[in-house]
Amino acid sequence: MMKSKTISRRGILGGGNWIIDRVKMIDVFPKPETLSNISEESLGTGGSAYNVLIDLAKLGAPFPLSGAGLVGADELGKEIVKHCKRHKIDTKQITVSRDAETSYTDVMTEIDSGRRTFFHFRGANAAWTGKELRFEETRARIFHLGYLLLLDALDKPNKKFGTVAASLLSRAQKAGLKTSIDVVSEASDRFPRIVLPALKYTDYCILNEVEAGQTTGFELRGADGVLDTVAVKHAAGELLQAGIREVVVIHFPEGAFARTKDGIDVWQSSLKLPKKHIKGAAGAGDAFCSGVLLGLHEGWELQRALFTGVCAAAASLSDPTCTGGVAPLEDCLALAKKHPPRPKLDELDF
Repeated sequence: MMKSKTISRRGILGGGNWIIDRVKMIDVFPKPETLSNISEESLGTGGSAYNVLIDLAKLGAPFPLSGAGLVGADELGKEIVKHCKRHKIDTKQITVSRDAETSYTDVMTEIDSGRRTFFHFRGANAAWTGKELRFEETRARIFHLGYLLLLDALDKPNKKFGTVAASLLSRAQKAGLKTSIDVVSEASDRFPRIVLPALKYTDYCILNEVEAGQTTGFELRGADGVLDTVAVKHAAGELLQAGIREVVVIHFPEGAFARTKDGIDVWQSSLKLPKKHIKGAAGAGDAFCSGVLLGLHEGWELQRALFTGVCAAAASLSDPTCTGGVAPLEDCLALAKKHPPRPKLDELDF
């Protein structure tokens, strides 16, 4: 576990997608050549690195936070850097490109249904390889990379490691950092080709049930949409067999499941929230990830880390933007007193 190299390390370095979400509340998603009305618009964070680091800052993480990635020399890029600095996130390794624009997503959210449609511009994120990172010079304990499948240059093949991302993760591990990854959900057959090589150089893998199923080939829900808890465990085992060094965490609306390399299983139900609490699901997965990473960094029991994750996700659901709903840790945990967790996942169906 490279304990000798990690004793003096502290902090999380988040690398990957930096996106500005332009969230628009609309009355209805229009058919072609028809009109829809925008009633409200707001800017928010987007992308794994951006969301997770802002969430950790808002939770009150008691350790240094730093970012790595690529943004454009435009107003959106400047806003990302300024926003990070306001939350005391080190931006020295966020490079500014004059050849590419900052990535953004137009998020169209129907007011009544809450359904969201995304129009994404990959921008500068597509060109980032992380080659400028000097892992030997950072004192961070964990390098979190995401999202695989949405980082074009990192998703490219590499003869030695399988992908460029796997090569980057290997460099981080050799420097003494723990590595963590997240994946974007998409309807494709690319998961085994891009995700599996990275798992060989991953300590902590945190992904949702769709991504876990796409990577392993297991169907994690039945035809009726009910979560198959047995299949979840099989998928977790398959992911660990692919090379994950310490723990895999699979999350879903009903909660989360974690399995360690030495075979310890932990289930955690999500909070049972009233419909009026939920304003948007964008960012809930990253909020969960931030809560789990907080616990992993601090050496908490895995159950406590998962519980923190579902509470952070519950807080995130209260706002249509990805990070607007996340609050200090004690406020997120207090949600569980008001809205207790659902029945245990491994005992009852939903």
